[in-house]
Amino acid sequence: MFQNEERVSGYLEGTCGEENSLLRTINRETYLKETMPHMLSGHYQGRVLSMISKMLSPKKILEIGTFTGYATLCLAEGLKEDGILHTIDINEEQEERVSGYFQRSAYAAQIKYHIGDAFEVIPAIAGEFDLVFIDADKKRNLVYYEMLIDRIPSGGVILIDNVLWKGKVFEENPDNQTKQVLELNATLAKDNRVEKLILPIRDGLFVLRKK
Repeated sequence: MFQNEERVSGYLEGTCGEENSLLRTINRETYLKETMPHMLSGHYQGRVLSMISKMLSPKKILEIGTFTGYATLCLAEGLKEDGILHTIDINEEQEERVSGYFQRSAYAAQIKYHIGDAFEVIPAIAGEFDLVFIDADKKRNLVYYEMLIDRIPSGGVILIDNVLWKGKVFEENPDNQTKQVLELNATLAKDNRVEKLILPIRDGLFVLRKK
């Protein structure tokens, strides 16, 4: 969309709210210690997630795909005072470090960190969710969506990351993984239960509001 995406990204980050010191630490340590640091939501998308959460003021949030906890803490910024955020990740090797980040935050008592397969963990968490962020196994995005759509109240929001898939959704001969993303997008575009749009930020963020 832009000739110099890095320049645009820098401009956007310079005109949005700042990262707090803990988020800057997570950002830096993720790039130092992780083999795929690009999975981090990052400064600008983090501010988008924070803004959406603050606009909704959710009582209960579900995040599928914790990674190093950056997006988790951004989403937590909008929680009601008595709100809870459940975040699920399958990688137990990161548990100690990520738990440490959460304990250092202002939301330590409000974050419930689950290690396990989201397909099994989600049914074990009772109740509805005002805000859901799906950023995990792309092959299961549609499965997670169908598992959760009836657990979202009217006005609740589901966010799904990576729906532009590094621009591969525009290729003439998409690979199998890209075809799965295209199938997801086409299915959601036809779902009359939600109002929807894709925000073309970073790798594409699908925003779906339950009618």
